[in-house]
Amino acid sequence: MPTLFILTRDHQEYRAIIETAGLPDLKIASEPTAECEIVLGAPSLISAVLDKLPNLKWVQATWAGVEPLLDPALRRDYILTNARGVFGYLMSEYVMGYLLAHERKIFQRAQAQKNKEWDKTITGTLRGKAIGLLGVGSIGAEVARAAKFFGMDVRGYTRESETSTQVDRYYHGNDLASFANGLDYLVAILPNTRETRRIVNAELLAASPPGALFINVGRGAAVDETALIDALENSKIAGAVLDVFEEEPLPKEHPFWTTKNLLMTFHTSAPSFPEDIVRVFIENYRLYIEGKPLKYQVDFERGY
Repeated sequence: MPTLFILTRDHQEYRAIIETAGLPDLKIASEPTAECEIVLGAPSLISAVLDKLPNLKWVQATWAGVEPLLDPALRRDYILTNARGVFGYLMSEYVMGYLLAHERKIFQRAQAQKNKEWDKTITGTLRGKAIGLLGVGSIGAEVARAAKFFGMDVRGYTRESETSTQVDRYYHGNDLASFANGLDYLVAILPNTRETRRIVNAELLAASPPGALFINVGRGAAVDETALIDALENSKIAGAVLDVFEEEPLPKEHPFWTTKNLLMTFHTSAPSFPEDIVRVFIENYRLYIEGKPLKYQVDFERGY
């Protein structure tokens, strides 16, 4: 009988949902012990208890990103799966929300109201605007689908895959400047890997039009922070919305707090809702007890 240990801040809610599902032959432990072969939880918490789980066979992460478990100093003798297919709709809501706020001048109108100013500035529209997605995995594909709903021109930059049919044009390799040329919106949805670190740099930002808005919902390490601050302070791009940062929480002395035309949302764009994550776990658990390959396996070397 497989034994599961749940390691999240919401472990009681996770346990209740799993117990209600009535999964066959599953025992749930209250502590990390030698008998635990499955762990469901947050990578940051799991990394601290790996040495207490000698018989660990499978970890189901509650996050899409699993960086805390990729440290080369940690063991890798188990199957690691992440949460995919559950954050796309949340991320697309977030991205489209800020795109609409930008085009419809929602923040500008709110300030006008506060100042008692009658602001009749003509708004823009998303229809016909160009959005560039840095990364078109499962989340990027959902953002692309939402963008097409609003009639946008969608570009995708990927390592090699071209799986989303909602992307109008794909770019790879050294095509970053061509990818960025003419964009109205640049959205980073990348994992943290050697290849993606500082990919949003001075060159990429310089290739983007002055009216472009940058949004990062992927990983903070993808951004050269100094280059982004320079681009914003000197109006090389119109603005930025950052949900993720290289250091979290962001130190109070960090220049982002006072950078011109920068909005921050503190890693809140796509929370891990237990009911969504448990669906992924249940799907994989049924495969696990049948001895079949699990979905959403992470390559420790690639990092995703």
